[in-house]
Amino acid sequence: MDYGLPLHIANFSTLFVCAVLKFPQMFVLFRAKSSAGISLNSLLLELLGFIVFVSYQMYYDYPPPTYLEYPILIAQDVILLLLILHYNGNLKQSLLYAAVFVGGWKLLTIEKWVIDLAMSLCTFISAGSKLAQLLCLWRSKNSGQVSTLTWALASYTCLARIFTTVVTTGDTRVLVRFVAMTILNVWVTLAVMYYKPTAKKQD
Repeated sequence: MDYGLPLHIANFSTLFVCAVLKFPQMFVLFRAKSSAGISLNSLLLELLGFIVFVSYQMYYDYPPPTYLEYPILIAQDVILLLLILHYNGNLKQSLLYAAVFVGGWKLLTIEKWVIDLAMSLCTFISAGSKLAQLLCLWRSKNSGQVSTLTWALASYTCLARIFTTVVTTGDTRVLVRFVAMTILNVWVTLAVMYYKPTAKKQD
């Protein structure tokens, strides 16, 4: 069966969605001037997972369309991190985070076993980011500053990547990661919807 057209649609739709994935969350933060309900630990783990994943794909020369969205997501996560630190009054910590992430990025590709080990842990790192957000929502019982659209779009991109991975590389580690991320992204999306404050509660 020729998967050419569906593959192109999945790749480009994922790239398009990821190009604006974090924008809804940024707009919510700008409007609220507060990061309440958003887990900083979740964002840091997600950023770490993205860096490991794109480094692995580039190290093994995988087709660029299968991971092209990740540099875009990393850039958006960095902006989101700066916004959260700003509204938390901890913007000075951004220099420390920058040093750690840039240094870690360089270390990943020093040896083959390092990037392989990092990729083996990547699913747990990314899963940890979703669980941290779920824990934050459960504790606060309020998702007012968390964007439902961002998490719903993230669920779609992971679903699309399950298909593109099966059709192109068939890498089991990558496939397991996307399946796990799809399940957890959907879970977070439902939790965000559940904990959204209603007009009645706000009154």
